[in-house]
Amino acid sequence: ADPDYIYAEYQGGEIGRVNRKTHQPRNIKPRPNYNEKLRFNWNTPIALSPNEKGTIYIGAQFLFRSRDHGQNWERISPDLTTNDPQKQKQEQSGGVTVDNSSAEMHTTIYSISESPKQKGLIWVGTDDGNVQLTRDAGKTWTNVTGNIPGLPKNSWVNWVQASNFNAGTAYAAFDRHTFGDMAPYAFKTTDYGKTWTPLVTPQDVKGVRGYAHVIKEDLVKPDLLFLGTEFGLWVSIDGGKNWAQFKGNRFPAVAVRDLAIHPRDNDLVLATHGRGIWIVDDITPLRALTPDLLAQDAVFVSARPVQQRIEGNGGWANGDAVFVGDNPPDAAVINYYQRERHLFGKLKLEVLDASGRVIDELPASRRPGLNRVTWAMRAKPPHVPPAAQIASAGTRGPRLVPGVYMVRLTKGGKVSETKLTIGLDHRAKFSEADRKAQFDAAMKVHALFGDESALLGRIVALRKGLAQSATGLPEGDPLRKNVTDFDGKVDGMRKKIVATTEGGAITGEERLREHTDQLYGAILSYEGKPGGYQIAYIDALKRELADATKQFDQLLTQDLPALNESLKAKGQEPISAPPAKVGANDATHGSGGALGASASLPADFRISY
Repeated sequence: ADPDYIYAEYQGGEIGRVNRKTHQPRNIKPRPNYNEKLRFNWNTPIALSPNEKGTIYIGAQFLFRSRDHGQNWERISPDLTTNDPQKQKQEQSGGVTVDNSSAEMHTTIYSISESPKQKGLIWVGTDDGNVQLTRDAGKTWTNVTGNIPGLPKNSWVNWVQASNFNAGTAYAAFDRHTFGDMAPYAFKTTDYGKTWTPLVTPQDVKGVRGYAHVIKEDLVKPDLLFLGTEFGLWVSIDGGKNWAQFKGNRFPAVAVRDLAIHPRDNDLVLATHGRGIWIVDDITPLRALTPDLLAQDAVFVSARPVQQRIEGNGGWANGDAVFVGDNPPDAAVINYYQRERHLFGKLKLEVLDASGRVIDELPASRRPGLNRVTWAMRAKPPHVPPAAQIASAGTRGPRLVPGVYMVRLTKGGKVSETKLTIGLDHRAKFSEADRKAQFDAAMKVHALFGDESALLGRIVALRKGLAQSATGLPEGDPLRKNVTDFDGKVDGMRKKIVATTEGGAITGEERLREHTDQLYGAILSYEGKPGGYQIAYIDALKRELADATKQFDQLLTQDLPALNESLKAKGQEPISAPPAKVGANDATHGSGGALGASASLPADFRISY
């Protein structure tokens, strides 16, 4: 509700507030009245109001509200728990060493949710079985637990969640593992808790394993639900009638304790009891799954718009001292659905440019369900002349320009197509025209690499012919020395183009190829308009290559004919002059990798991102 503050709690209600601008922390835990004890759960719930900026809630046995970021607190409820004194004897340990760290606290509030559709409508769940509701900001409360069919008494209310779409709708998840009951319990109400519909129960687990921790409703599609249990994450696209386990990216069978959906990026964020934060990138395809779509043999599934994110380089040498994870793929993500596994016939995934020309072919998964493939949006890497040291920048091609591309899926005799629109990073300070200028400049250097490779190829071919001629001549033959001397001149041309092994990979003189790689890397490092000096340097390097090519051609026209006449006089085959070649290779094809995923509803629906 307020981007300037972060709230966190470590145990027993010890809530703190951190100002993101100043990084100044502050403890804002509510305090008891005279001669009173507050009961905070080890996992004390904190909730931010979706309706009032700066308003937060925290629960003990009472619900507290602050409208000024924790500067002041007010109680807006009576004791909402059972307040059972038999469950509040933690100081009477029965002889066991006392460990009162707040983990022993019971009869506490465990879940809080204010409706984003109706201000003042607040749901509260307690660890001793109460689901409480206020519709007037805490003036009156109603315990609706008795309306939940088949729910055993005193079940731990792990989660209660107000709907994003309807004020009277809410979801609740219950946990009874402390009673030896490992089954999941999840329910839904649409009438402010008067009646409840079972979503998952021991009598109908619907394939769900593990007791339930959290249930969340999607922000866009009401029937898209997420259920976190002791053994992972389950997804429903039909309002809880059917459930499928999420198994994407090797997600383990771990307790999922909290879920959040990013409203801008459409990512699903999972918090696990294993101290992990997992992000399911872009749940837009899950929102697109409908019975009609699932009935088709093969079809593309919509995803969020593609941005060519500004690439970041470098980092901190923290080793394993910090929590880190993989970023989303720096690529366009293409989603398609197959009702059944593809067994026979052609299965091909192609990318076409605006003119309809195929510019890339991607590996297509044959698995049934929802498949996810990444396209790097890059041209081919340039054809770099081999040398003593690696051309680091030349190992990749430039990113293609933003625009509209077409993706084609050929499955047997059926062809499906969809548009793929690629845009600039929304943070970019340059225009699409600047981006086009950068790409054009990079491709000029890309072509220069190819021309250098072509010239080097001619040099290598000529030296190969010279070596063969030399081996056909006896030692001490003056003509053999002439061949060797001419080879030295030709090799001198090679040393003008690339750094040589003789010079060393680091200590050797940088040549034309190394200068080209440095310029190529500089242009790739910034996708805005290149500097005028960079464009001028492209022309300078082209002139240097033209000079080298001219010198090599002079060797072929002035020195080689006389040498060939001498060879023919000795009965030897003349050496063929290698023809000039066009070095610029086809650079339109990008590089892509596939990350498959599978899903099919309802029976064998599996999701793998």
